[in-house]
Amino acid sequence: MTVGFVPRRDGTWPVPGRCAATGGTSSARDAAPHTTAAGVPPIPAARTARSSESFEPRRPTPPEAASLLTQAGHGLAEVGRESTAVGRFVAAYASALRAGAAILAAKGRPHRRAAKPQSTWTLLAEAAPEVRQWAEYFAAHSATHAAAQAGIARRVSAESAEELRRRTADFVALAARVVHGHDAVPRPSWCGARTRVRRGGR
Repeated sequence: MTVGFVPRRDGTWPVPGRCAATGGTSSARDAAPHTTAAGVPPIPAARTARSSESFEPRRPTPPEAASLLTQAGHGLAEVGRESTAVGRFVAAYASALRAGAAILAAKGRPHRRAAKPQSTWTLLAEAAPEVRQWAEYFAAHSATHAAAQAGIARRVSAESAEELRRRTADFVALAARVVHGHDAVPRPSWCGARTRVRRGGR
């Protein structure tokens, strides 16, 4: 004797293998999301394509930037060998200039909109806004540096030379982070404090 399936009162046919206790139709069961044995939806597989698209390999350090950064480190070591405050001031400023030039070599010089040449610190503030405060600090000492190179020693004191040396050491270390592609650039600890500049250096 062959057992057949009797349609329900709503006109639907039961599906073999379905649990009759649920009372659900085949269409409702098929529309339900797939779940695990514990009744929890499975975790979707990670999309490796999207993660690979968002990953950007670090660009190699330009040779010119690496060379200038090395020169800045050597120049900073020469500061301690100078016997006068003027000599230490000039050596520290030259080391900071090389570190700034290294950042420019790594970042790329901005397009010059003016015909007249611009200083390293002006270009640096445009090309690397993250070190703008440093560029402004050294730019404020550019006139004193020019006077010291001209032999005008009264504008440089032992205190100002030591302060410039410390700031230059911090700036060279910061330039190394920028040149080698580190994203996090620490804010200067003295940011917000007024920089003391002698009148003759304005």
